[in-house]
Amino acid sequence: MGKKSDTVETGGLAAAFGQDPHALREPTVNNLEIAIGHEVRAFRKTLGITGADLASATGLSLGMLSKIENGNISPSLTTLQSLSRALGVPLTAFFRRFEEPRNAVFVKAGEGVELERRGTRAGHQYNLLGHIDNNSSGVVVEPYLITLSADSDTFPAFQHEGMEFIYMLEGEVVYRHGDRLFTMLPGDSLFFDADARHGPEELVRLPIRYLSIISYPQPHARG
Repeated sequence: MGKKSDTVETGGLAAAFGQDPHALREPTVNNLEIAIGHEVRAFRKTLGITGADLASATGLSLGMLSKIENGNISPSLTTLQSLSRALGVPLTAFFRRFEEPRNAVFVKAGEGVELERRGTRAGHQYNLLGHIDNNSSGVVVEPYLITLSADSDTFPAFQHEGMEFIYMLEGEVVYRHGDRLFTMLPGDSLFFDADARHGPEELVRLPIRYLSIISYPQPHARG
């Protein structure tokens, strides 16, 4: 095995790899009544109770409960509240498999949206490569292509919420994060907590281009 790089932080990687990105999720359902019925039945079976038990706990008839579980009727909000209490799950749990649109943004080469950001004053060119509002993950992700030229200044004082990942494409830069300096060449990457001061400390070989991907919680998802 090769020697482990001194610049790579290996702690916590095992936990990060616990998620299988290729795992198939249970399919969504585009019929709301069927989606609700499936969840009611699944939660009931998880608790190990019969339909009669659940009907008794909620005050529903067994026939009505059977129609709900089979997706044959649309239960009222009051009925769903009774079911959520009896099953010990939040009301929203009944809708988790209902199909919602999943968005994607495709940007042709050279067609990113040029933006004014804090570093623009220092000659940093920002091209936003995509943005999806109100996505299902609870996280906002902003991918940028950043270009530094002869007119750019060093600016190692960026500081904002969230996490940031940068990947070098062209040139050479000494990049600061907190009190550490990283000499970055094409193919190098840096992943960091963006709340610490960071940014280009020294522009070694121009032009410099790198991808910057910033992620932070959606406003409504913050605690």
